Amino acid sequence: MKVWLRRLAPLIGLLVLVAFFAIDNPRFVSAHNLRVIAMHSVEVALPALGMTFVIIAGGIDVSVGSVAALCAVAAAWLCDAGVPPAVAALLACLLGAVFGFGNGLLVTRLRIVSFLATLGTMGIARGAAKWLSDNQKIDADPGVLGDLVRIVPSPSWFGVGYAVWVTLLLAALLGLLLRRTVFGLHTIAVGSNADNARLCGVRVERTLVLVFALCGGCAGLAGIYNFANLDSGVPTACTGLELKVIAAVVIGGGSLAGGQGSLIGAVLGALLMSTLANGCTMSNVPNHLQDILIGAIIVIAVAADRWRRS
Repeated sequence: MKVWLRRLAPLIGLLVLVAFFAIDNPRFVSAHNLRVIAMHSVEVALPALGMTFVIIAGGIDVSVGSVAALCAVAAAWLCDAGVPPAVAALLACLLGAVFGFGNGLLVTRLRIVSFLATLGTMGIARGAAKWLSDNQKIDADPGVLGDLVRIVPSPSWFGVGYAVWVTLLLAALLGLLLRRTVFGLHTIAVGSNADNARLCGVRVERTLVLVFALCGGCAGLAGIYNFANLDSGVPTACTGLELKVIAAVVIGGGSLAGGQGSLIGAVLGALLMSTLANGCTMSNVPNHLQDILIGAIIVIAVAADRWRRS
């Protein structure tokens, strides 16, 4: 019973939040607004999928917001130079994976704590985004990428924008990777006890490098989404995204102690964060109170995880 309650906690929290805002403002549950919430959750959900692997492995990556901004600028810069949007998106995603790979090397080769390593690369990625864009936004036509972020897709029977379906498909594929492959089992083993995993023959360093590369690639996807949504690459975009991503993963059942996490839970956590932001906006709650609420949610979720483990 307790296991099922823990697994359903993100969904229950989401439903309670929806009910609260619906009572306050009936327009909150309109079809258009629910589509908006779903689309806005994509930017948090995509990097949250990669962050889930990192947190399960016992690490953390606070550079995802800056890497997403760099990839958004890179995609816009490439499209502005005449590169086809699909190719630009692929190259930008690879750039994110390369940054994540570098994070993994810093953690495994130089033995730097993941928080401090990614704190440093957060500044590097943000600075690189400003350098590439010359501290200005880069306007470019996202082409086919723009179709992915339509709030009302065509045909309309898709219900929500294509980006939502892409995110759900990616979550399903990564869920299979986590639960049904050797790499996924090694990721869980490393987060549960790295020393024991090493004694059992798990290549801990390689697993960590791949996990951080995956997280960087997911951050790159978030940057592509941001570029397609804004029709421009903004070097200051995605500021504070890392906090929302970490909150989504923890709300979804991830443990900062490692060894535990859920990809579906991370998606629900991202949806909860988007619902909170949208509901607060419709209720005219000031932005600073929204930041306080997000911080409080992180503290409560971490405290609940510690209590559950004790």
